[in-house]
Amino acid sequence: MRKILLGLITIVILFPKFSYSQNSNTASTTAAIAGGLLAIGAGIASIEQMKERAELTATEWILKNNPELQNFSLKTLDFDGKKLKDMSSVSVISYKIQEFTPSDKPKLTGKKQVLFGFTSYGWISEQGIDFSRVLWFLVDEVEWMNMMVAYAKVASGEKNEAALKSAIINGLIVDNGVKVKGKFVVPFFKLEGDMYLTIDYSPEMKFVYNEK
Repeated sequence: MRKILLGLITIVILFPKFSYSQNSNTASTTAAIAGGLLAIGAGIASIEQMKERAELTATEWILKNNPELQNFSLKTLDFDGKKLKDMSSVSVISYKIQEFTPSDKPKLTGKKQVLFGFTSYGWISEQGIDFSRVLWFLVDEVEWMNMMVAYAKVASGEKNEAALKSAIINGLIVDNGVKVKGKFVVPFFKLEGDMYLTIDYSPEMKFVYNEK
C-alpha cells in the first residue's frame, strides 16, 4: 500500500497535468485518485488474505485427515492475478503438495500430490470464504493416472487402458484428445453442445465430457 501511495505522490509532483486544474479542484481530484487506488489496494489485500486462509484451511485438513504427512509444502496458484468476481465462479481450488526431508534450506524432492477443493454455489463472497461449501479430495500420482485414464476412456471410447496410460504418460491431454509429439493418438468424440458423456468414477465423483 505504501508503494501505491508513494507512486501517487510521485505522479502528482512530476506530472501536474494529471490534475485537472491548479485551483481548488486539485485537492478533490487527487483525493478521488487516491480513493480509487486505496480501493484497488484493498481488493488486492482481500484476495491475498483469502489465499492465505485457503492455504491455512487446506493445511489443517491435511493434518487432520492425513497425519502421515508430516513434512510437506502446500501452495495454490488459483488466487494469483484473480479478482473477487473471478474467484466466485471457480469450481475447484487445486493445491500442489510435495513432501521433503527436514534440513537447512530443504529442497522439495519427495512424493507429490494434489489436493482438490471442490466448491459449491455461494462459497465465496465479499465477506470471505465459506469452507463449509468446499469438499476436499487428496490425489496422489497413482490416483491421478487412474482418473485421467477413466476420463480419456469415456471421452474417446478407447477401452485399452494400457494404451491410454502409455499415451497419457508420454503425451498431453487437451480438449480434443491425447496428443503425443504434437499428434493426436487418442482423439476424443466430437459432440454437439447439448450432449454429455458421463462416468461414475467413484461414489463421490462423476466425470462429464462434452464439446468443451
